[in-house]
Amino acid sequence: MGLAWVAQQRTGNSGWVDTFWAYSVGLVGAVAALWPHGDGLPARQVLVAGLVLLWSARLGTHIARRAASGIDDPRYANYAREWGRRAPFRMFTFLQAQAWVSVPLPFAVFLAAHAPRPALGVQDFAGAAIILTAIVGEAIADEQLRRFKHHPSNAALVCDAGVWRWSRHPNYFFEWLGWLAYPIIAFSSDYAWGWASLVAPALMYWILVHATGIPPLEEQMLRSRGHRYRDYQTRTSAFFPRPPKRPPE
Repeated sequence: MGLAWVAQQRTGNSGWVDTFWAYSVGLVGAVAALWPHGDGLPARQVLVAGLVLLWSARLGTHIARRAASGIDDPRYANYAREWGRRAPFRMFTFLQAQAWVSVPLPFAVFLAAHAPRPALGVQDFAGAAIILTAIVGEAIADEQLRRFKHHPSNAALVCDAGVWRWSRHPNYFFEWLGWLAYPIIAFSSDYAWGWASLVAPALMYWILVHATGIPPLEEQMLRSRGHRYRDYQTRTSAFFPRPPKRPPE
């Protein structure tokens, strides 16, 4: 995250922050998954390392392409404006705090990879199915939003088509869903540490729903879209996908 700060300061584009975050969490998670544990390299360690790297590569590359095109992240950009002259120092400390808060994520990957079961089983395949579903779902949400923004006629409108019709933040929902995979893989009756992996999805939910995810982004959308976004808020779930509310007759 120190490198993320350098990139943000040199380019003036805070979109690079989450690029570094996604790649670094994936890299640390893969190293944790493959950390030696007895003789050989069990299939579970390889599976979990592959899953976290796949997630990291997809998300990090998506954000990197967006940042390379000049698109800034409105959340971090707003923070920088609010902090004024102290913005460089405040941004550095903020990103370092973000790094420490993220530690439970690769720790959950470590716990899943080292679950003491002899061979791959239903739990492992269920966890893999969950994270693959999350990766595909988030990719669909990101692509639908990209296509919507690509048309100049939608500049002042709100994307409410596809999965965005069912959730105001479907990309965040799928991001959270993916972290449920590791507790599913880690749980075992004789593995007390497996329960600690629940911290990862709980932490991700808090970050996305109550901290640096939805709150600052919705403030920005209300400033830029006004009543259109307020109408969208009244009929569309904030996080968990569900059918939109019907307008009153």
